[in-house]
Amino acid sequence: MATTSVHFDALSLAWRGFWHRLSPAARPQRCPHLHVAWWWLRRSPAGVWFQNSRYCLDRCLENILGETLHRVPFPARREPAAHRLPLGLLLLSRQQLTGEQLQVALAAQRAAGRGRLGEWLQALGFATETEVTAALARQWSCPIFGSSSFFPGARHAPRIPLGLLERFSMVPVHYVPSTSILHLAFAEGVDYTVLYAIEQMAGCHTEACFATPSFVRAQLAQLGAHRAESEIVFSHFPDSAEVCGIIRSYCSRLHASEIKLARCGSHLWVRLLRNSRSPVDLILNSPSAY
Repeated sequence: MATTSVHFDALSLAWRGFWHRLSPAARPQRCPHLHVAWWWLRRSPAGVWFQNSRYCLDRCLENILGETLHRVPFPARREPAAHRLPLGLLLLSRQQLTGEQLQVALAAQRAAGRGRLGEWLQALGFATETEVTAALARQWSCPIFGSSSFFPGARHAPRIPLGLLERFSMVPVHYVPSTSILHLAFAEGVDYTVLYAIEQMAGCHTEACFATPSFVRAQLAQLGAHRAESEIVFSHFPDSAEVCGIIRSYCSRLHASEIKLARCGSHLWVRLLRNSRSPVDLILNSPSAY
């Protein structure tokens, strides 16, 4: 009996080693089900890559997604740093605005309880759109983009979901393939969480600049006329469990091979990569439960 037991154990180890060598990509996987030989023999293993590991769709994917979302919080959109010189003072320092005009604009803003100071300055005729944009660019220490090179400068840029471009009032304006540098023009303020997300999701380096709001709106409208069908925008969801279920469902339906996700302010950007097909983007408002 002892001899039979040792022989059986050795045969079992050799069999497992055979399957391990046959599928070397399985080594870093954390999903236990995709390691089991009978799972591979019984059915075609439906799995998806996430964070350099492969997970089965029907058992383990939702668990690791939930752990990831709870481990990485989704903060609210950051406000401009307190040390930035206020917009009104910037215009005053360049003698593009008088103290009296600034006080009138601030009073109108307070009375209305809405709107940005730059919008009120333009509405009252105290400053032009170009002057306000130039002041914003100085406030954020960013260059101003000239609209003439938008096309074809960004024609071959990495794809960014239109929902995110609209949410953050930004538009791709120039892309350098040789260095993978993508320039994005903002109309209101720079959100560095979305710049970092783009770098992680698209594998490029981002540079921020400013453009007039009218230019950004016009380009967003033009892009909106060709909105990709592979972009799905969701409303707010109550908890992370439902979000994980949605991601798993789309992975199964679209036969996704890999999942990438990143936070963008209060949004969650999920990109589902597919073999020989264009990726699908899911844009979700991040639940307060995160």
